[in-house]
Amino acid sequence: MNPLVLSDQECQAVFQNISEIALQYLASINERPTFPLASGSKTLELFSKRLPEHGLGNAALTDMAAVVDNVRVTGPRFFGYVLGSGEPVSAAADLLASVLNQNVTAWRSSPSATTIERVVVGWLAEAIGCPGFTGSLTGGGSSANLMALAMAREARVPANEHGARPGTVYASEQVHMSIPKAVALLGIGRDNLRLIACDGDFRIRTDLLRKAIENDLQSGMTPVAIVGSAGTVATGSIDPLDELARIARQCNAWFHVDGAYGALAAIAEPQHFAGLDQADSLSLDPHKWLYQPLDCGCLLYRDRDAAIRAFSHTGEYAKSLIADPVEGYVFFEETIELSRRFRALKLWLSLRYHGLANFREAIRNDLAMAQHLAEKVSGQAELELLAPVPLSAVCFRYRPLASADSDDLNKKVLQRVNQRGRVYLSNAGIGGRFALRACIVNHRTTAADVEAVVDEVLDVGRELSRNES
Repeated sequence: MNPLVLSDQECQAVFQNISEIALQYLASINERPTFPLASGSKTLELFSKRLPEHGLGNAALTDMAAVVDNVRVTGPRFFGYVLGSGEPVSAAADLLASVLNQNVTAWRSSPSATTIERVVVGWLAEAIGCPGFTGSLTGGGSSANLMALAMAREARVPANEHGARPGTVYASEQVHMSIPKAVALLGIGRDNLRLIACDGDFRIRTDLLRKAIENDLQSGMTPVAIVGSAGTVATGSIDPLDELARIARQCNAWFHVDGAYGALAAIAEPQHFAGLDQADSLSLDPHKWLYQPLDCGCLLYRDRDAAIRAFSHTGEYAKSLIADPVEGYVFFEETIELSRRFRALKLWLSLRYHGLANFREAIRNDLAMAQHLAEKVSGQAELELLAPVPLSAVCFRYRPLASADSDDLNKKVLQRVNQRGRVYLSNAGIGGRFALRACIVNHRTTAADVEAVVDEVLDVGRELSRNES
């Protein structure tokens, strides 16, 4: 018998143990500190143990409690970054997906997993107002954006056979860092990425965009792509997508929408996303605003042939000989991945378990909580709102009544607030000023949770101001 093969009894013991730990964590998630009482030296001491030559068996499971106690909890008062909350039905499905261990390369490799992913992608496209779009699930928005710009490059300045040629990509100065990274990886070059200034609402200025395109055309450059943001990472701002689509058509550029943060809010508030359906490609992150466990991104596109032109390169050993459109379907002809995990199962089960209406209500609740926080901030003389709140990111700062270096003070406020573990915030740069940033993409968050942000920042800010005076 292979020593890795467990008996039914041993399997049952492991799964029951892990399930109990998971359930205990979920039951306590609201009470846990938003950041653990951890340090680098402590985690090294806990986990940097020698690799055992002989297995520990069930004794190996005793360290799982330490793992749980040293994670950064995504409970209702975690407002850092843009990170979803890990909906439990999805998490349970993810365990089954790992057990099934499907390699979702093609229908012949995994009939149910491939079919479910294609169905789920269609659901997402229809839910945000882009019926007819197709695509695939990805590890996240960064890989989706990379794939989208690879499609754009191959559609406008083909490079797969003879190498990269000059071309330009346009985006706002608020664009996510994955776009400059993708431009570099694709050989377009960051010197050919035009970052366009924004208006007072942190949306791309289309007048400056038109001028930049005109200058590049006069210089003999080819516009490859315009990237619009449907929810910038700092402020949640939504670019004028319909106008960007018109400009892209006029200069024959690919129109990609980075909607990793915000586009799924179109399920709840479609009026804010006019022009989304005019994109050539669109990135989404269900592990943000559909609350799925990591990882679960998505790339949608209107023209499947554009994906095939960009990514199809199949060895003889992998070519499909099946003509049936379902049974002959292969993902690796349309993506950069060959090995792909069964990401769709958790999303498929979660959407069917709760229904789209419940997700719509959860998103609307997050949007309402952000407005509630913005109102609370605006009602405090010692706090200053630094940006509009079009989605669920609230950027503000502590404003001491006495003179002080506000940037330096707010950096200290952020560190101290997060150390206290009652709420967790991140930061942003707004107009050259250091901002505290609370982003709400959590199905557990209530009004009391966002009010705790104001209480904590005021308490810490006042304490630090007294100590410095």
